[in-house]
Order: sequence, then C-alpha cells, then structure tokens
Amino acid sequence: MQSHAKVPAADQTRALGLSTVAFTACFAVWTIFSIIGVAIKAELGLSESQFGILVATPILTGSVTRLFLGVWTEKYGGRLVFTAQMLLTAGAVLLLTLAETYVMYLVAALGVGLAGGSFIIGVAYVSRWYDAGHQGTALGIFGAGNVGAAVTKFVAPFVMVAYGWHGVAYVWAAGLAIVGVLFFLLAKDDPELVERRKSGVRAPTLAEQFAPLRNLQVWRFSLYYFFVFGAFVALALWMPHYLIDVYGVDVKTAGMAAASFSLSASLFRAYGGHLSDKFGARSVMYWTFGFSLIFLFMLSYPPTDYIIQGKDGPIAFSTSMGLWPFVIILFALGFFMSLGKAAVFKHIPVYYPNHVGAVGGLVGMIGGLGGFVLPIIFGATLDLTGIYTSCFAILFALVAIALAWMHLSVRAMERRAHGVALDALPQLPEMQEIHDPERTVMPRVLEDWRPEDGQFWNEKGRAVARRNLWISIPALLLAFSVWMVWSMVVAKLPAIGFDFTTSQLFWLAALPGLSGASLRIFYSFMVPIFGGRLWTTLSTASLLLPALGIGYAVQNPQTPYLIFLTLALLCGLGGGNFASSMANIAFFFPKAEKGNALALNAGLGNLGVSVMQFLVPIVITLGVFGAMGGAPVVLTDGGELWLQNAGFVWVPFILIATVAAWLGMNDIADARASFREQAIIFSRRHNWLMCVLYTGTFGSFIGYSAGFPLLTRIAFPEVNALNFVFLGPLVGALSRAGTGWVADRFGGGRVTFWVFAGMMLAVLGVIASLGMGSFLGFFACFMVLFFLTGVGNASTFQMIPIIMGREVPRLMPELDAAASRRQGERESAAIIAFTSAIAAYGAFFIPKAYGTSIAMTGSPVGALWGFVIFYGICLALTWAVYTRPGGLLHDIEHGRAPVNPKAQPAH
Repeated sequence: MQSHAKVPAADQTRALGLSTVAFTACFAVWTIFSIIGVAIKAELGLSESQFGILVATPILTGSVTRLFLGVWTEKYGGRLVFTAQMLLTAGAVLLLTLAETYVMYLVAALGVGLAGGSFIIGVAYVSRWYDAGHQGTALGIFGAGNVGAAVTKFVAPFVMVAYGWHGVAYVWAAGLAIVGVLFFLLAKDDPELVERRKSGVRAPTLAEQFAPLRNLQVWRFSLYYFFVFGAFVALALWMPHYLIDVYGVDVKTAGMAAASFSLSASLFRAYGGHLSDKFGARSVMYWTFGFSLIFLFMLSYPPTDYIIQGKDGPIAFSTSMGLWPFVIILFALGFFMSLGKAAVFKHIPVYYPNHVGAVGGLVGMIGGLGGFVLPIIFGATLDLTGIYTSCFAILFALVAIALAWMHLSVRAMERRAHGVALDALPQLPEMQEIHDPERTVMPRVLEDWRPEDGQFWNEKGRAVARRNLWISIPALLLAFSVWMVWSMVVAKLPAIGFDFTTSQLFWLAALPGLSGASLRIFYSFMVPIFGGRLWTTLSTASLLLPALGIGYAVQNPQTPYLIFLTLALLCGLGGGNFASSMANIAFFFPKAEKGNALALNAGLGNLGVSVMQFLVPIVITLGVFGAMGGAPVVLTDGGELWLQNAGFVWVPFILIATVAAWLGMNDIADARASFREQAIIFSRRHNWLMCVLYTGTFGSFIGYSAGFPLLTRIAFPEVNALNFVFLGPLVGALSRAGTGWVADRFGGGRVTFWVFAGMMLAVLGVIASLGMGSFLGFFACFMVLFFLTGVGNASTFQMIPIIMGREVPRLMPELDAAASRRQGERESAAIIAFTSAIAAYGAFFIPKAYGTSIAMTGSPVGALWGFVIFYGICLALTWAVYTRPGGLLHDIEHGRAPVNPKAQPAH
C-alpha cells in the first residue's frame, strides 16, 4: 500500500476539501424535512404521528445505510461511491416534488435518507490520505460538515417563502447533483485503492471487512457515538419543541436558540480532531464525558419548590433555570459533544486501519439510530413522568454508563501493562505497546468444543451445553410471546374503541408472521458470523421495542392504523429469534442428543405462545403497573381493561433474559463461518425439500396459533374464546418438547409421514364441525392438529442432521471424516435455521388465507381445503424422497446403514 508520506500535500487538501463540501451538501439535504416538512404536513393534512414518521424516516435510513456504504467505499473507493450516493439522493429529492400520496412521500424519504450515509463514505475516503498523526485533525475538519443542518435552517426558509417548498427541493437537488458531478471530476482515487489496482490484489471480502465487528471494543465505540452524535441529532430535533413549551418563547426564538446548539455541536468538531491529535483521543473522551455529565445534571434537575422549617418559620425558595442560562449551558454541551465526535472517529483508523469502512459504518449507524430512537424515548418518558427535563436525565444516565465502561476498559489495559503508569503510555494509538486485539474479542468463547468426544462431553461439554440451552429456552419463549401477542391484542382492539374493519384486523394478525419469517432468513446466518452469545443478547433486547410500543399505542383510540401496522411488523422481531436460537443450540449437542435438545429449545420456546394467550387475558383486567401503566378503558358493561399490559408485562422478563444471555451463554469458535461458507446450502436440494415439509409442520403450528383466536371469535361469536385458546399452542409446544425422543427412536422420516396423514384427517374434521356448527368438534379437531404439528416439528428437525450426515460425504468426498462431520454440522445448523425462516411465513399466510376465504365466500372452509391439499403434497414428498424402500432415510431408520458413511455414528 502506498505510504502516506508519499502523498502530496496538495492531493490531501483536495481530497479533504472536496469531501467536506460534499458532506456539508449531503447533511443539508438530510435535514431538509426540518423546513419543508411543515408545509408537506399542512398540504396532506397529516396527523402528528404521520408527520413524525415522515420526518424520522430519512434519519433512520441514513443511519442504517452507513454500514453498507462504508463497506462499499472500502471495496470500490470513495470517489465512485460518494458520487453515486449524491446523484441517487438528488433524484430522491426530486421525487418528493412528484409525490401525491403519503406512501409516495415515505418512499421518497427513504431515498433522501441516503444523504445521511455520506458521513462514513467521507471517513473511509479521507482517512486513507493521512497518517495517524494527522487523521484526527483531517476527520474533524471533514466532520464539521454537520453545519449543513444549520445551512438548511437558515437558508431554506427564505427560499420557501419565495418559491414554496417545491422550490427548496429543486434547489437542494440541483445543488447536490452539481456537487456530485464536480466531486467525480475533481476528486482522485485514494492511494490504497490505486496501489491495490496496480498490484492486482483483490478487494477485501465482506467477511474480512465485517470480522472486527465481533470485537467488544467496536461496540463500546458505538455507545460513545450513540451519545455524541445520536444525542446531538435528537436534541436538535427536540429543542424547539422543548423551548416553546417550557419557556413560552415563539418559534423564531426557539429556532435560533436550537440553531446555536447545532452550530456548537458541529463547527468545533474540527477543533476536536486537532485536540485528539495533540493530546490523544482518550483524553478528549474523558473531557467530553466528564463535562457532559456535569452539564446534563444541571439540565436534568427539574424546577423544584423547597420549604425549610427555620427558627422564624418556614423558609420557601425554588430552583429553576432561566432561558439564557439554559441556552448557554446547551451551547457548552454542544461544544464538548462536537469534540467527542471527532475523538470517537480518531480511534477507528488507528485501531482498525484496514476496516475503517465496516467499523466506522457500524459506529456511524448506531450513532445515527440514536437520532431516531432518542426522540421517541424522550416523548414516551415525558408522557410517563410529566417532567420536561426527563430527556436530559436519560442522557445523563447514558453518559454515566459510557464513562464507566470507558474508564474500566482503560484501567484494564493499564493492569495488562504490568504497572506502567497510565499517563506514560502512548496516546496514539492509545497504549499501543500493550494493545492486543485478541484481548478485545468477545469473552466466553469456547475454543475447544468436541461434543462427539464421549469423554469431553461427559466431563465438560454436557454441563456447558445444558446451561446455554436453559438460558436460550426462556429467551425464545419470550420471543414467541411477543411475536404472537399481537393476535390477542387485535382481538380486543374493537372493544376499546378502535374502529378497524375485519380485513384490517386480519392484516394486523398476519403481519407479524410476514416480518418474523422474513427476519428469520436474515437471522439464520447471524450466529456463525457474530456468535450465539452476542446475537442472543441483541435479539432478545430488541423485543423491548414492540413490547413498549404496544403498551403506549393501545392507550389512545386515535392512534393511526399505520402505527399499528408498524408495531405488527416490529412484533416480527420475536419471530426472527427462532432461526438464530435453533442454529446456536444445534452447535452445542452431539448427534445422539441433538434431536431432543432442539425439541426442548423449540418446544418450550413455542410454549411462549400458550403462556402469552393464558397470561394476557389475566393481566389486561388488572392494574398491574399502577399509575405507571396508564389508565384503563371502561367497557360498556362497566368493566375495566388495561390492554397496554399486554405489552408492558413482558418488559421486566425481557430485561432479565437479556442480562442472563450476556452473562451466562458462550460462543463456539469452531462454529464461526462467513455467509459465503453457509450459502452452500442454497445449492442443496434437501434444503428446499425440508423447507416444504417444515412449512407443513411448524408453519401450521404458528399460523394456527396466530389465527385461532380471531377465527374462533368469528366462527363462534357466542363463545368467549380468549379464555381457552391458549390450550392449542400449549398442546403443540408440549408435544414438540415431549416427543423428540420418538423421532430419535423410530426415525424422523417415518414419524413425519404419519403426522401429515393425521393432519389431513384433523382438518377434514374441522371442516365437518364448522358445517354442523359444533364448537366442541371444532375445538377438539384443532387440539389434534396442534398436537400433530408439535410432533412433526420435532421429527422434521431430527431428519436434517441425518440427511446432511449422509449427503455431505457423497457431495464432498475429498473431506476426511472429521472435516466431513464439521461440514455436515455447519450445513445442518444453517438448514435448520433457514427452513424455520421459510416455514414461519405460515404465520402470515394462514390468517391471511382465513381472511381472504371469508371475504370471497363468507366462510373459512375454502382455506381449510387448501390446507388439506398441501398436507397431501407433503405426505407424498416425504414418502417418495425419504421413507419408501430405496429412499434416503429408509435404510438408516431401519438400522441398515450408518448415518455418515465415513464414520461410525457417535455413541
């Protein structure tokens, strides 16, 4: 790679100047809705919630795209990626002027969000032009392009007054397009890209670029940036509203005061880069967090009246902060936040010089998400507490956590330096002499894991595997509970004043299945990339979003349908967890116990549906959370309903499960694999065949669970179905957990064959019961269906490791016995996860099939006949490929052939 010393100063200045101008233009476009959004809201007659989603959409997409744009910059170079990003964003801004409906505006806003991704492109591009001693200053100057937000706030109002909001869009789009073209013509490819092209070295793969994301240190940097940048964006959006409500100033004064904060939090970023180069990024971060802690404490202290009993009687006084002291402290807070932004990104090219795009992309993405998430938290906390300064209290807690984590990490480095004084350690890179990248890798990694070794398994393996299993089970149970809680909420929405049609209700019941299934495809490959411990922790914590969202949304009958659609999609986060959880547990157990372990994990995890359907009807009738949970809805019969508890009840358990996963679970080093290594399953015929069979079993279980409450209420309105619909998922979950041994003993293929035969008969019984109007027959046949889906869930998963143990030696004969075993296990885990993703679409299609059948024929019978035909296809497929004489599993299940032709089965 070309050394930085050989880069001419003129080329460095050119790269930095062009990147800073481009970033300023992009940031001005990214915040365009802060001005034109008001006019769009009035034009469309948007509600506050709809307006909030429209304004937040570019912030969200601008944050998420940073990860991918950073990776592409590393691969293709900043000149090409920056130009393409600016031209595409300019096109999206023009699309705004053509939009006529709210949905079209949202689509255009997604494109406008690309402007926010420009930051990481510039970081990856600029850092390659400077050496470590000058990168901080250079990146600080580049980051000052945040001032583009102030440019929009100052200039756009004048353009809008003269030419309307369309005029602002035209001018901003044209300006960005011109900057994009000039950047392409005037900028040069960075030295590393030029050297790579000359030498013919291939660009780094995605797996190589994403490798550092496993490091705990990267996530610590992300937390820092969540505050210094995410909180900056959040406060910039929140402050005008805060100043108007708290101090009673007009919009003009509030805008100017908020703009002063934006300026201080942007312009001084260049100075922060200089200070990081001179004194060290670590020192600047201490200054940032220390002073921020002081300022946030002052800002978070609410106006309070005091009465002291003095010798001459009560002495009364009050504490409150005036407008101008508030503005001054806010300005000072912005100053130190701007220093912190530069310091965070000073760390990245020093510690990860070959992964600036991927690491910087993740850090930038999480920081940007802070600008999306924090305003929502501010609003929810204000509604909950009624205290305006609660937003600063939240940031105070966030800074305290970040400061403590940073300090403990630094002191740990000092201890590893064997007594070297901390102040004597090199600043850049921080403590380089003692920096050991391996020490920052996620802890609790099992480097030696041999479950098929009987001695290892008995002495050590079984205890570790079972601990991970018993932590995984409650986390998965909560995931299923949150995923399916929407089915219960939807059934009660009409009772508390929400006027949704039957079709809208079925859509709400079906969408968690759609999003959950789609997320499973993504989740399927995450455990080998990030590790089961980290991914279980993050995916469990993500359940807080729908749980809290449901709790707040159902309290207001004016909540738009769009919000409920969004929450329904977020409930799918729970559905995605199953794929990663099953893939993770599959790595821990030997083949002889894998079927039972997966059955326990999945079966008791599936039990979350039944737990939810049993618990929710109870908690929604009680004021479990007191005043903190909100007021109940008074029903027409005089009863009270706290439907918000259907979401709030899971919050404490989610927090406990998240902590338990982080503290108690392990990663398996041998289980790590890139997406490319796992993607081989897409060429395996049996992967797709098992997707069909597992859709017939698990897809039926989760689809019936989602649609059973609403179907029962519609088919038998005289029956209070919510009191006992939990029995169906309970039967299905327990049968899965309790019948894993049946497939291990008799063979998964044979058990699956008879399951589909039984399911065909059970659905025919449901059809007959509906025709006779017999609720008892209807309910009994559905219980049989649920039982059989549980048995089939266990048996189909038992088939997969056996199939791949047979197929991998045939498909990859060059592998020795040990390598063949590892490859079979890796492919089995990936197939288990991927089939669970495809099968989960049953949670969408079965409720939607009910709704479509009812809309077209007035009865769900048409959908049920479709299920019978599908089960017949599954039965024929199982027999033809696996269980007939000559089928793949016939000899194995009859004890006539080993599972793996290269090795005897493990005992």
